[in-house]
Amino acid sequence: MGTVHDQGVCIRQWDFSETSQTVSLFGRSLGVVRGLAKGARRERGAFDGGVDLLSRGEFGAIIKPNRDLATLTEWDLLEVFPRLRTDLIANQAAFYMADLVGRMLQPEDPHPLLFDCFIESLRTIGVARSPEEPPPDGAGSLLVFQWTLLSETGYKPTLTSTTTGDVLEFAPASGGVLQPGETTDGPRWKVRRATLECLATIGASPEHNTPSTTVDRANRLLAAYACHILGTEPATMRAVFNRASS
Repeated sequence: MGTVHDQGVCIRQWDFSETSQTVSLFGRSLGVVRGLAKGARRERGAFDGGVDLLSRGEFGAIIKPNRDLATLTEWDLLEVFPRLRTDLIANQAAFYMADLVGRMLQPEDPHPLLFDCFIESLRTIGVARSPEEPPPDGAGSLLVFQWTLLSETGYKPTLTSTTTGDVLEFAPASGGVLQPGETTDGPRWKVRRATLECLATIGASPEHNTPSTTVDRANRLLAAYACHILGTEPATMRAVFNRASS
């Protein structure tokens, strides 16, 4: 079995021994790869002293069928996101995105569009800026990421409805807005029309002037929908949205 190469982001890591790591990498061409990096924590070697969480690099791996772990052969660091180490809000958002990738993607199921969106989101919230520069649009970046993730994994919400009024109902069991007279066995969530209109603009008009409260509601709707899909509320999700409501 030959070595394959890809660029990826480390979305999770564990210490396997004093010198080795077990890591999960989200590769652009390979998807999520879990592997053992023997000797990764040595200062000199093929891994630049270790694979850091939420860093981007080029890696080599030997992936064998019916094996839980690939063998990682090398890691060449390409990019880090310094603000994730100094800004708690940015750090929590990045961990939440990485957690969703790990939970919602099957191993070795590539999603290059999602990978590119993930990198762009990390750059938006994680690149160091001078005090004179405006703060990054972290909420907007998170919204685009959540929408792309749901779309890429087959859970893109249906937003259209013939219902009139400013408040509609969203049914997570069917993944869409309820139509007049439509019933559902699961929960029904009240959602503002402005929230749905905000989601409808994703990818079509990135410069739209949507109020921050509407972006927040849209983020919360997608997070709640992801929670319903997963059947659990990840701690990383609570960290982002409990903080946002405080």
